[in-house]
Amino acid sequence: MRFASLLLAQQVASFGGARRALARRSMAALSAGDGEASDPLIQYVVLRRDLQESEGWPLGALVAQGAHAAVAAVVESMDAGDTRAYVAPEALGSMTKAVLELKGEPQLRALSEKLAADGTAHHLWVEQPENVATCLATAPGRKSALAPHFKKCRLSSWHAPKGEAAA
Repeated sequence: MRFASLLLAQQVASFGGARRALARRSMAALSAGDGEASDPLIQYVVLRRDLQESEGWPLGALVAQGAHAAVAAVVESMDAGDTRAYVAPEALGSMTKAVLELKGEPQLRALSEKLAADGTAHHLWVEQPENVATCLATAPGRKSALAPHFKKCRLSSWHAPKGEAAA
């Protein structure tokens, strides 16, 4: 809601004159609020890079793993205020996710253990019947609280598995 108000204020500002001054005051008032605009709700999704590179999993299968983990993390944290705010009908158009990657299963499991030790709500998706950890997702939370846990992860990118040409 704050973001939409900020955008509206910026659009009003573009029409010039007195409207510009009013928009500046509106944006300043929004910025002086509770900091939601500068510390958004976010959900982190972390995939295993080796599933794509060496195991040859297709993009659709990796997307499914991320979706499974993200939904599970939301369902398990539905009683949390940040989760309720993240999935509120008026917030559905402004959800933020960061999709990251780690090298393989040992790194993914180590991250899950670290998050659990720090009390950070998340879900480690373990594909069955193989019993293989493929992805994890955090419960939605403030970026300032979650981001420090993901400094060793890099943004996920899709490319053809090693040895194959891109289609």
